[in-house]
Amino acid sequence: MTAPTLWHDMKKNWVAYVYISPFYILFLIFGAFPILFSLFLSFQQWRGNGPMDFIGFGNYARLFHDKLFWVAFWNTGVIWIAVHVPMLSLALVLAFVLNSPMVKFKETFKTLYFTPMVTSSVAVALVFNTMYGVRYGLINYILRSIGLPAIDWWGGTGFWIKPAIILLIMWRWTGWNMVIYLAGLQGIDTELYEAARVDGASYPQVFWHITLPLLRPVIMFTVILSFIGGITIFDEPFLLTTNQGLGGVNNAGLTLAMYVYNQGFMNGHLGYAAAIAYVICALIVSLSIINMKIFGKSPTA
Repeated sequence: MTAPTLWHDMKKNWVAYVYISPFYILFLIFGAFPILFSLFLSFQQWRGNGPMDFIGFGNYARLFHDKLFWVAFWNTGVIWIAVHVPMLSLALVLAFVLNSPMVKFKETFKTLYFTPMVTSSVAVALVFNTMYGVRYGLINYILRSIGLPAIDWWGGTGFWIKPAIILLIMWRWTGWNMVIYLAGLQGIDTELYEAARVDGASYPQVFWHITLPLLRPVIMFTVILSFIGGITIFDEPFLLTTNQGLGGVNNAGLTLAMYVYNQGFMNGHLGYAAAIAYVICALIVSLSIINMKIFGKSPTA
């Protein structure tokens, strides 16, 4: 469509464009502008007031020498792998079991598994902080009851900080992924399962040779969401370690999103925080493309 034709069409249907304009106006103000401005800001040195100083790729070069950035990068990767690999596997198995005709009270189980997802992050963190209490926490009470030593979740070398975060995230997001997998399973033709049973296939064989190949697009979707959620994880580690300093002892719970927040809003290094945010964005895009290459192949490939 040429420019004159487009302009004529807009004048002819101006009422329709007026009705849809609020969305685009709000998107430009709160969506496009922050993205473009943060890209511009990543090449500046600015503390939020006063003139900006253009430093080119100085903020990006600073990343390579920032030890705390690499600590946050390592923590984020460890937490992501430790959480999402078992969590997605467990969610897939639970969805397969709930999709079985032998399971009763399916709606009850769906509700129970999905409830953590709709619970407030702050409320969940408060409950888990109470459970992780060193002296009076529920977990340590159970450990002492069976003769095991109590765990100092937030002290020592900080070793137990990551497991504490991992347990919370797994508890909260397993049901969400299970519901997605269950929706994908219900879209598979039941005649395939019936034919497999007639041929004498066992449940593990049905799972590996029918369910997994046909769920490939759904698995790709959940893995991409996991990449995004894992790399940008903020709520859980921030709420759990907020009283122990930046990420707790030895920064063991410091993630990339927390580091962006710390640099941008606590230290006032807005340009550096913007550069870190764009590095995170590039990392998400790269991992998503790799994931699409792996899971985007057809099952027969």
